[in-house]
Amino acid sequence: MATLPERIKIVEVGPRDGLQNEAKPVPTDRKIAFIEALADAGLKQIEATSFVHPKTVPQLADAVEVAKALPRGDGVVYSALVPNEKGLDRAVESGIRRIALFTAASDTFARRNLRMSIDESVNAFRPVARRALQAGITVRGYVSTAFVCPYEGEIAKERVRDVTERLVELGCDEVAVSDTIGAAAPGDVLATVGFVAERVPRKKIALHFHDTYGTALANVCAGLQLGIETYDSSAGGLGGCPFAPGSTGNLATEDLVYMLERMGIRTGVKLEKVVKAAQDIAQCIGHELHSKQARRLGKANGKQP
Repeated sequence: MATLPERIKIVEVGPRDGLQNEAKPVPTDRKIAFIEALADAGLKQIEATSFVHPKTVPQLADAVEVAKALPRGDGVVYSALVPNEKGLDRAVESGIRRIALFTAASDTFARRNLRMSIDESVNAFRPVARRALQAGITVRGYVSTAFVCPYEGEIAKERVRDVTERLVELGCDEVAVSDTIGAAAPGDVLATVGFVAERVPRKKIALHFHDTYGTALANVCAGLQLGIETYDSSAGGLGGCPFAPGSTGNLATEDLVYMLERMGIRTGVKLEKVVKAAQDIAQCIGHELHSKQARRLGKANGKQP
């Protein structure tokens, strides 16, 4: 068996990737309280919001207000998704010091989501990344549909590596190889991510799994075997891809923490506090969480998540 990492980094994406898919917007003060609770649980990397146009994602129309209210000097890195230079302007105004750029390994998916081809999106990101880095803002990247696309089907590993390398060349210090519709299985992770890692340093690779088919934790185990040390997750399993029918959301942070700690891999995250943060936001969004740990601990406490 491969030597597994002793410690991993969790990038909490619930406040952005989770809440942007909700049917109704969450009040700004509840979003801020959610983020603060996640930080209190020990999460040191939190994607707090997105500076896409408010008409595109109305659930995150309060991005500036949320970003300006984030704690400073608490040892937590708060980041935000930025689609273009206008989004970067809003991020800089709000005091964000880390941004994320997103494209795809599928041209069809890129055109449907970004209204640009992969090549066009990478070219559009060049001035954004350059300006951000010149301002001392760090840059992360996402490669969506890295395994299966809802329009194109199976994605060739060569395309994933090519896009990942191009984002690294732009200045991204980390690229999240993303299973956007949750269709990947461990064999896919070993094949594709292993191929990417032949050219891209493992320290610069993160993995972002959705749990549509219940394979997210198994995929994490495959990533661990490859020596990948950074994983995205969402408290309560919030989120999901609208292009994946029946999607149950992102990999749940608390389920990830439970599994890793049982494996002897340190996370620095307090399980019960993540569950509490997820349960509190669930009361606001008005539906149950998909997380196994939220349901287990919720029932144990006589509460419904």
